[in-house]
Amino acid sequence: MDKVLVIIPAYNEGLNIERVVGGVIENYSMFDYVIINDGSTDNTSEVCRSHGWKIIDLPMNLGLAGAFQTGLKYAWRHGYNYAIQFDGDGQHRPEFIEPMRKKMDEGYDIVIGSRYVDEKKPFSIRMVGSRMLSTAIWLTTGVTVKDPTSGMRMFSRKMIKEFADGLNYGPEPDTISYLIKQGAKVAEIQVAMDERILGESYLKPLSAARYMGKMLFSILLIQSFRKRD
Repeated sequence: MDKVLVIIPAYNEGLNIERVVGGVIENYSMFDYVIINDGSTDNTSEVCRSHGWKIIDLPMNLGLAGAFQTGLKYAWRHGYNYAIQFDGDGQHRPEFIEPMRKKMDEGYDIVIGSRYVDEKKPFSIRMVGSRMLSTAIWLTTGVTVKDPTSGMRMFSRKMIKEFADGLNYGPEPDTISYLIKQGAKVAEIQVAMDERILGESYLKPLSAARYMGKMLFSILLIQSFRKRD
């Protein structure tokens, strides 16, 4: 199937999920979708089921890596050639899915929806961390990724299988770095993203700093010793 599967991981997104999924279904019906309810403790599942939407309820919170891998296993088993990670908090815009798919057709394995292909990163502590990740990826792979923390990523059939079968493939910058080393072709296209309107992000300043440090350590050191599953 050449259709794109939109994978929507959701953890306690009851305030946002109706707007996000409803917008995809109503305005972009050419895409298939599946919601991965990652053990939410709010009414995320109830909202989705009240609309009859396609949802997989995980029995406990597995985190983004587990939720996304569940979606990619679904994509692999149902024969999709493209799958995209699409956040349930409303930050990602569906109008950029088709341009990303077209970019994939140029022979790429992963296409990242980047905020900084044509625009400069604004100065902030978080953006300093993002620049450091970009530098680390370039130093270890020779490839420039301008927006390594973007969660809007599209994967080819080959990458879908890689993530579906592997136990250690989180949708994070260090995995992207590792896959580039393994020969994956990665591209970015310019997208716009919205701010979260409702609910609360799990990534607070302190946790964001820890995340950046963990990713830097992994890219610069751990990935050199990583072996394929």
